[in-house]
Amino acid sequence: MNASKYEKYFSIDGFWSKLKKGAKKAGSKVIYSGLLLFYALDSRKTPLRAKVQIYGALGYLILPLDLMPDILPLVGYVDDLSALGFALAAVSKSIDDEVRRKAKNKLRDFLGDDVLSSKDIIDIDGHVVEEQGKAKDE
Repeated sequence: MNASKYEKYFSIDGFWSKLKKGAKKAGSKVIYSGLLLFYALDSRKTPLRAKVQIYGALGYLILPLDLMPDILPLVGYVDDLSALGFALAAVSKSIDDEVRRKAKNKLRDFLGDDVLSSKDIIDIDGHVVEEQGKAKDE
C-alpha cells in the first residue's frame, strides 16, 4: 500500500490554516481529533495502513467542499467529526501518551487552558482508550 497517493489530498499548510481559521467555530472535539491524528502520523507506532486512513480523514477535514459546508452553524463540522472519529477508531493503537500530550499542548494553544478539562476532550480520550481495548481483544 502506497500512502503517497493519499497524501496529495492532505497538506500540512492546509491543515494548520484550517485549524487556525476555524478552531473556535469547529470546537474542541474536531480540533482535538484532528490533532491526535496529525501527531499519530509522526509516530513510529503508526503503520502504513493507519497513515493512509489518517491522510484520508485529515484531507477531508481541509477539503474546501464538504457534504455539510463548515459555514453552517452547528452542523457544519458534523461530517468532519464523523470522518475523524472513524479514523481515530481505526488507528487507536497508534495513539499513545506522547501523541496525546502533543495534541493537548497544541489544543491549549488554540483554545486555552480550560479546554483540557472539557467533557469533549475527556470523551475523545475515553473513546480512544475503548478502541484500544477492543483492538487488544482481537
